[in-house]
Amino acid sequence: MNTKKYIYLLFIFMFVACCQSIAQQKATINGYVKEEGSQESLPGVNVYIADKHLGTSTNAYGFYSLSLPRQDTIELSFSFVGYQRHDIKLVLKQDIRLDIELVVSKFNLQEVVIEAKPEKSSETERMSVVSIPIKQIKKMPALMSIKDPLKTLQLMPGVQSAREGSAGLYVRGGGADQNLLILDDAVVYNAFHLFGFFSTFNGDALKSIELTKGGFPARYGGRLSSVVEMQMKDGNMNETHGEFGVGLLASRLTIEGPVKKGKSSFMLSGRRSYFDILTYPLIPKDERNNIYFYDFNAKINTIINDKNRIYLSGYFGKDAFKFKFIDNQESRKNGFQWGNATGTFRWNHLFNPKLFLNSSLIFTNYKFKVFDKSKFKNDRFELEYSSAIRDFTIKTDLDFFYTPKYSFKLGLLLTAHRFKPSATVFKNTLIDSVNTKKNITDAIESGAYIEALLKPAHNIRVNAGLRYGSFYVANRYYGNIEPRISIAFTMEKNWAAKASFAKMNQYIHLLSNSGIGLPTDLWVPATPKIAPKCSWQAAVGLVKDFTNSNIAFTLEGFYKKMSNIVAYKDGASFLVLNDDPEGIETIDWQDNVVIGQGWSYGMELLLQKKTGRLSGWVGYTLSWTQHQFDKINAGKKFFARYDRRHDVSLVAIYELNPKTTASATWVYGTGNALTLPTHDFNLNGHVLNSNSFSTGSSFQGFGNRNDFRAAPYHRLDLSIQFHKKKKKNRERTWEISIYNAYSRVNPFFYTTSQKPAKGGYDYKLSYVGLFPILPSVSYNLTF
Repeated sequence: MNTKKYIYLLFIFMFVACCQSIAQQKATINGYVKEEGSQESLPGVNVYIADKHLGTSTNAYGFYSLSLPRQDTIELSFSFVGYQRHDIKLVLKQDIRLDIELVVSKFNLQEVVIEAKPEKSSETERMSVVSIPIKQIKKMPALMSIKDPLKTLQLMPGVQSAREGSAGLYVRGGGADQNLLILDDAVVYNAFHLFGFFSTFNGDALKSIELTKGGFPARYGGRLSSVVEMQMKDGNMNETHGEFGVGLLASRLTIEGPVKKGKSSFMLSGRRSYFDILTYPLIPKDERNNIYFYDFNAKINTIINDKNRIYLSGYFGKDAFKFKFIDNQESRKNGFQWGNATGTFRWNHLFNPKLFLNSSLIFTNYKFKVFDKSKFKNDRFELEYSSAIRDFTIKTDLDFFYTPKYSFKLGLLLTAHRFKPSATVFKNTLIDSVNTKKNITDAIESGAYIEALLKPAHNIRVNAGLRYGSFYVANRYYGNIEPRISIAFTMEKNWAAKASFAKMNQYIHLLSNSGIGLPTDLWVPATPKIAPKCSWQAAVGLVKDFTNSNIAFTLEGFYKKMSNIVAYKDGASFLVLNDDPEGIETIDWQDNVVIGQGWSYGMELLLQKKTGRLSGWVGYTLSWTQHQFDKINAGKKFFARYDRRHDVSLVAIYELNPKTTASATWVYGTGNALTLPTHDFNLNGHVLNSNSFSTGSSFQGFGNRNDFRAAPYHRLDLSIQFHKKKKKNRERTWEISIYNAYSRVNPFFYTTSQKPAKGGYDYKLSYVGLFPILPSVSYNLTF
């Protein structure tokens, strides 16, 4: 029997074993936990019986289930960050359906008494997980007052940005392509607006966001370094509400409400920049540019009956950078266009009080285009380069709440990929040439997993899982087994020790010159020549909950090994032109890359307070990240560009009074590792240029890869919000924010210059910053 058949039979056997009926003396409490008023389902709510040291948490759709001995008087507690704890006493004589509504927490300014009692980090088996309440994100300072969930995650230990102002994520030494970004079950490939300055995710449309940096549960697969799972709001089931905001760069509008009260709801949310609209009258017609972005989120959910619920959600976004020049004899138009589209249809079905099913049909499409159109008199030249990736996915997940001590998750996933890593169109009327080339690759990715949450003792929690992933492309089959385990040992005084191990495989690669997630970065599949990349990561940690002050302390150490990572060869790029007058030559990307390995290890510290009049966190990371390629840097190890020895973040949000909120963030990081020229030289006579030699040119020589360290990065951001309650439950908020408050000039790129001097030249190295002190103001109205 081959390995593939063995794995699938193992899943079937474990599924059948899990679904055996429990003894008749048990009774089950199950139901949904929702927000009072809006009826928004709440994922991750703790459902706990303190005196029995038993409990569970709601799944992604707010569903929970607990099986206990009959006729047993119990007291259930429901707790969640930002909500008041709900306690209820029950006598179990039969199965009970119990839906709970949690009330948004408030605090008393005079007594500073926090009514909400959030879950304890020491009481969960998962580690390396970060969640930030959306309401907290909206109170933080932001570049141009655009509240960006991904930029907020950059302020967490183990996470850093690609560069100044960027929304890209580099998690525990992994590349930008090693993050699995999930929006309502749909994978988002390029998550950036404005060349990476903002992410495509609109905080107004999101209900929750969670980052997993390690100890990955078996339900996740397909990436090496992190999972960012986001859920859109379901929409208010009872009343129509909205939110409108105007900033210096973009405006946004969100509306949600019932379609049929108590049964179905909708949510619509959109943003658009208007830099192009504001500058349109100021730019001459013959030099007019067009620069804008927009995104749109939509969702409908319907409760069919107590056992069935369906959701339909989608995301659509686009960026355009177009430039043109026109005079009497010549005209030229060029630019970039890129965008994402996702669609998800989900069906929730409750087979019985212990068995919950979610099935999804998912569509994802990402594409970009670079174009250049020139006209000189009657001659035309056109060059268009495009790339795309399109997915159709079917996914099924099953939650089986066997007992409070043993619960299981099982799932299957099948994705049909279509990659277009290069499609070129070249036209030249001067030589009457038209050249069109396309490169399309189809691939099938699948996954199957089983995940068990075990509580063998009241102070021990285990999440153990096994995932089998496969990838079929160009008659080549890759299959990999991925074991996962996380263990937590709870000690006295709310201390816990944790450890985890996870193996991951990634079947797609991102080819990048910039490393900052530009749209010209190419998504390509593993092939018979280029194997999937893989990693394993081990982590250990300590957690302490200070219950009186709602503060959680976390200390973690990790080690990650990465194999089969890819990079462009020196001097290679996504498009290669030659001097052939017949047209254009594109080189197969597989001939343009090298394969190597990487290591990342370090320590992370986090002190976090999610609720209360004063909230925020202190984060610190000490880490090392190295790469090694046989054909780069003479085969020697070198520090990755975004290796960062020290990384510090301080975040504070303070409710001065019910009408005023002040916030501040301060970040510090060791500078990026860069490769800079070490000397200039001339070839007397001839230098290599394309396929021939020419004269009069100079070359720069380089030393070892990334052996120069940029200046440290640090920045202070400030914000203050003024709230005012208005009639008909409306609230107005003015926000004044200052990005880079002390105008630190942080390096965006380095330049070298030379001046004649006695006996030669004097060389000077300097760097250019991007953002000085940058104030902004925004207006927000909820209704």
